[in-house]
Amino acid sequence: MSATEPWVDGRHRGSRAGVAFLLDLDPDLGQYLLEEPRRTRARAELRVRLMRLPRGEWAGAALTSANSTHLGLLVLEGAISREIVLADTVSSELLGPGDLIRPWDADGAPRLLGQQSRWHVLAAARLAVLTAGFGGALVHYPEVNAVLIQRLDDRAERLAALKAVAQLNSVRRRLIALFWHLAERWGRMTADGIVVPLTLSHRLLGELVGARRPTVSAALSALAREGRLVRRGSGGWLLVDAPEQTPETRVVSHRRRLLAALPK
Repeated sequence: MSATEPWVDGRHRGSRAGVAFLLDLDPDLGQYLLEEPRRTRARAELRVRLMRLPRGEWAGAALTSANSTHLGLLVLEGAISREIVLADTVSSELLGPGDLIRPWDADGAPRLLGQQSRWHVLAAARLAVLTAGFGGALVHYPEVNAVLIQRLDDRAERLAALKAVAQLNSVRRRLIALFWHLAERWGRMTADGIVVPLTLSHRLLGELVGARRPTVSAALSALAREGRLVRRGSGGWLLVDAPEQTPETRVVSHRRRLLAALPK
């Protein structure tokens, strides 16, 4: 990877020729499990290239400077949406700082459903490129690797929660649940309520909760009239309503065998 490529940023503190120290960029990766002096050594050895993305569509799968041996890209700043297009439906996932993504396909195997992935940069983003060389250095710091794996697990749990939100039985319930879901990560407490400082279009909200845009618009108007969820002039959202409580339920185990026996 050449440091002269236009998407490489070498201006971050502690960087030279497009190289930066990952633990300076994302201190949480080394703060909880690494103890001194290993943290000092890890800071010096875990170096990454930096990449900037402007707002707009992003052909993440077509990166010429990434290959299947790279671990992936770590989002440091900004917001990115990943859209899955299936038949006439679009489902979105919202990604932000701390998320580890791998937009290229290592094996190029065809998808049986024929779904397509699209990437959009919603707010100018900066990412760390975790190359194969970084992966070699990471072997010596399993504590940092454990945090990266935890990030992947957190993302999987957020996706599962988003799936549950999309199954609530009214779009108004879905929207309130979605904004509480987003508030866990993006929200800011104010005297008036919790502000979610994200400019989310009605179309994107529909893709997040599994509803058509006109239905989302009608539900947002009703919530605004009730004073439960109000769009702010700055583009963010004011969440005044309380989150819906989940009752304690008895877990019923699945009795059927998941995998059927294959014929011999």
